[in-house]
Amino acid sequence: MDDFQNDLVQSLDTLRKGGVILYPTDTVWGIGCDATDEAAVEKIYTIKNRPGEKAMIVLLTDKKDILQYVANPDPAVFEFLQQQQKPTTVIYENALGFAANLIGKDGTIAIRLCHDPFCRQLIKRLKKPLVSTSANLSGSPSPALYSEITAEIRNAVDYTVQYRQDDRNPAKASAVVKWIPGAEPLIIRP
Repeated sequence: MDDFQNDLVQSLDTLRKGGVILYPTDTVWGIGCDATDEAAVEKIYTIKNRPGEKAMIVLLTDKKDILQYVANPDPAVFEFLQQQQKPTTVIYENALGFAANLIGKDGTIAIRLCHDPFCRQLIKRLKKPLVSTSANLSGSPSPALYSEITAEIRNAVDYTVQYRQDDRNPAKASAVVKWIPGAEPLIIRP
């Protein structure tokens, strides 16, 4: 548990200074920053060599957090999420309070309610949403294990979490759906 607590302290310090971390999530390893910090978000786009119009996922811990960052979310989305068997990212309309370069041109934001203990503690202590994009260069496969993350990515971040680096259970990316109030969710990634 020492790694866990030390990693929380180091990650929070890095994030609060506008830095970028490499960390485990409830899906694949992610590159993250404070989702309200435009300069930090730009660093991630640069690290990943990712086009600015390509969206990134944000992690939150609770449905009440969605109410803070999405204007008028459809209450049916919460029932939908409770029925999902795997981590599911939802693209919401009417994003609020995020860095401008994180919000889609159409005003959307991709949010996943995270269940990983480390991520949950990190987000709760940061008191802000956390960017979570896979730890790979844009267009390359997402690493299923820490050992698959390239040196280029590892060397580009400001802090790398030690917790769960030894995990040998390959992770998979979340499902992604676009929430359309009054209609069936549009499945982007099953």
